Amino acid sequence: MSASALKPLVLATAFALAASQSPLHAAQPKAAPAPVYDVGELDPSVSACQDFNAYANGKWIAANPIPADRTRWGAFDQLREQSLEAQHKLVDAADAGADKAAAGSIQQKIGWLYRSGMDETAIDKAGFDPIKPDLAAIAKLDDSADIVAWLGQAFAKGEGQGFRFGSGSDFRDASRQIAFAGQGGLGLPTPDYYTQDEHKDIRAAYVAHIARLFELTGVRAAEAAKKADGILAFETRLAQASLSRVELRDPKNQYHFMTIDEANKVTPHFDWAAFFKAIDVPAGDGFSLSQPKFFAQLDAMLADVPAAQWRDYLAFHAIDDASEYLSKPFQDENFAFYGQTLNGQPEQRARWKRVLEAVNGGMGQALGQLYVKEHFPPEAKARAQQLVDNVRNALKARIEGLEWMSDETKARALEKWSTFLPKIGYPDKWRGWDGLAIVPDDYFANVRAANAFNERYELAKIGTPTDRYEWHMTPQTVNAYYSSGTNTINFPAAILQPPFFYADGDDAINYGGIGAVIGHEAGHGFDDKGSQFDGAGNNVNWWTKADRERFEERTARLAAQFDGYVPLAGHPDNHVNGKLTMGENIGDLGGLSFAYDALQAAEGDKPDPMIDGLSRDQRFFLSWARVWRGNIRDKAQLVLLNTDPHAPAKFRAIGAPSNMPAFAEAFQCKAGDPMVRPDDQRVQIW
Repeated sequence: MSASALKPLVLATAFALAASQSPLHAAQPKAAPAPVYDVGELDPSVSACQDFNAYANGKWIAANPIPADRTRWGAFDQLREQSLEAQHKLVDAADAGADKAAAGSIQQKIGWLYRSGMDETAIDKAGFDPIKPDLAAIAKLDDSADIVAWLGQAFAKGEGQGFRFGSGSDFRDASRQIAFAGQGGLGLPTPDYYTQDEHKDIRAAYVAHIARLFELTGVRAAEAAKKADGILAFETRLAQASLSRVELRDPKNQYHFMTIDEANKVTPHFDWAAFFKAIDVPAGDGFSLSQPKFFAQLDAMLADVPAAQWRDYLAFHAIDDASEYLSKPFQDENFAFYGQTLNGQPEQRARWKRVLEAVNGGMGQALGQLYVKEHFPPEAKARAQQLVDNVRNALKARIEGLEWMSDETKARALEKWSTFLPKIGYPDKWRGWDGLAIVPDDYFANVRAANAFNERYELAKIGTPTDRYEWHMTPQTVNAYYSSGTNTINFPAAILQPPFFYADGDDAINYGGIGAVIGHEAGHGFDDKGSQFDGAGNNVNWWTKADRERFEERTARLAAQFDGYVPLAGHPDNHVNGKLTMGENIGDLGGLSFAYDALQAAEGDKPDPMIDGLSRDQRFFLSWARVWRGNIRDKAQLVLLNTDPHAPAKFRAIGAPSNMPAFAEAFQCKAGDPMVRPDDQRVQIW
């Protein structure tokens, strides 16, 4: 799930109160709920039944323009900004005390990493000296054997190019970790950007960007332009062999287990045994060569693309990947293309935010330890567990009551439900950082050291048992996620606060916010992709043929609903991709439904409090809509329509409610109103 006020210290106190008062638990008495929803934000000139997003969020959107250093702004972004401010204080404090901190402590390492990134004078003085050894080594590659050897060395250091490589749960036996090699190597957002006419201006800008980066390293303009043209042609071949984002949603396109010998038959010019040796990982009985067609093309290019063109490709990506950590001209060029041209962002983010991003990339879980200590007491974790249990129970009841599913498939679904593992706030056991060498005065060296350290951490998992308790988001991340390979639902500390959860808010607000988020993540276990994995995380079919067909008939109607949404008035052909966003839309529809059921169970027969003239159910749906309030720049929206598995926020605000009779009843909507889907189009899956 993606998405993106009180002071953090105040929030910590509020969470502690939540744990003791348990305001969402129906069995416990509580004082009158505080008014945590501002009814002044509602637009009475718009009917909730006509456009629920405009009714709930239009006034706020008009009064809150997108900041110049951002591509979008909304509820998630506000909370992320709050998290950044909290983290800023933590890294400033770590920097101030780093020299006196215990040698090798995370406080010292975080402080020195942040300090080195803020030393713009030293970074500018170094220019591109930090990558000159890489460029010199690439310049010596004479043939495909040299290139293959270089790729192995690069991946071992966390600097791999051309494709993706890492660890993950085996689709056949999720109890173990294996290696996955997957398509990659592209500088533009998706393969379509290389072939479709609508993206020709972006392609031209990308070629210019490539040339400018080469020029910054001393290459003459004419030669730089020639190199750029060759790189675009190189990447276009990779793109033509790459699967689309929609195709990659299918587990069958994510996993192809092969022995080393079988993989070498696909890539006779790329020796996988030598590659595994170079990265110092045992090959075991094999690995997933996840997109064989892509790797067959990559291998063909090792045979027929001149070494000079390979050198240009590898050199460009070495420069491009490093540009954010080099001198100002490189940073500015990086922003000019990826920020301004591609996403329409007017201004670059403040230096401290960019360096903090690097700290999170290199030592995010370590920073999370400091964040949790300041902003998420243990009591909050216990309080959130109650909400998870309530919403999970609502999901169970939904499965048991399904009319379209056979008892055989229901039993399998309930078996999967019973093995859900909720993880809340932060890891029970923190990872260690011994062996990561950070110095106070060399930013690029520190970033590289962290990359190599984290790559080693990931590669070391290959061949080991899967750890269901490991986290793949930091506690300070405002987000949540479901993992099909471990059947876990995960809620970082930073999302467990307003506007998702209020310690002194009424049940309706909390279930419409964090309750729906919990339901959303649980719903991913039963979406179009998650439903192809069992409770152990294995990619196996647990459905009868007839039940699967009924499921897919319902999901097809949900895809058609979202295909009909067009976010930008000036771009009528750029609609939401219902298949790309399918999993998130199923998660929203199911999650909001589970949360609504949990609210009814929690409230029982208690009188409706009618807070600020709004009924309980109205406040529930308004809380949901408020989570998705926001605006986005047109360029950024166009990129996300091609790349993001989430629908635009304004359609998430209205999509799920329009399928729920409870919404129509809450706002007295009538058949024919835009927020009431006709019976033959209304979707209910879980």
